[in-house]
Amino acid sequence: MRHVLERLQENDLYLKPEKCEFEVAKMLFLGMVITPGHISMDETKLARIKDWEAPKTIKGVRSFLGFANFYRKFIGKYAELARPLHELTKKDTKFEWTKIRDVTFNILKAKFLQQPILQMPDNKKPFIIKADTSKWATGAVLKQQGSDGKLHPCGYISHAFTATEQNYEIYDRELLAITNALKAWEHYLLGGAHPVTVLSDHKNLTYFQTAQKLNRRQARLSLYLTQFDL
Repeated sequence: MRHVLERLQENDLYLKPEKCEFEVAKMLFLGMVITPGHISMDETKLARIKDWEAPKTIKGVRSFLGFANFYRKFIGKYAELARPLHELTKKDTKFEWTKIRDVTFNILKAKFLQQPILQMPDNKKPFIIKADTSKWATGAVLKQQGSDGKLHPCGYISHAFTATEQNYEIYDRELLAITNALKAWEHYLLGGAHPVTVLSDHKNLTYFQTAQKLNRRQARLSLYLTQFDL
């Protein structure tokens, strides 16, 4: 606790004692449960999911997606999984609850009910990023080795492609997946003690190492990568 108070004093920051909790092993903060080295979802909020019925209106879809989006960092490939539901929220879209949307809804419910736990990132340990892409979205997971010697997720990100991005070549989409991941977690990765390992499903990224000419977008993203020890 002394280190925390010293850091606050160094930065001229103030706390309200009545709103503070010190030396606790578990606390609830902004809908997240924080324990030593780990972060999980608020169980009281998860209790709503079990009995959440399939939406019957677009408003109902938006309500479910509002919950799901808040906890999307716990779910791998969320953007692609939720795409059938997000399609219903587009302007002038008629509500139609199809089989694929019902399956999507129940898959997302099941994933939340598994109560996934994320490991707190540690800048002193090496980071591993696993990025992939599909026709519709990119996804990535940030991992680190835990005290058990196994790799554990520190968080997931995903990005649904725009209509323009869907037409990118595979190596462009893969580059976008990696740069999106680096941007999301750059506060952990820049200036880290170890090189960052990036794993990709495709070998197409070698194109950017051998290409004689890059377009502006490719050059901009490639330049961004040079900031990192990859």
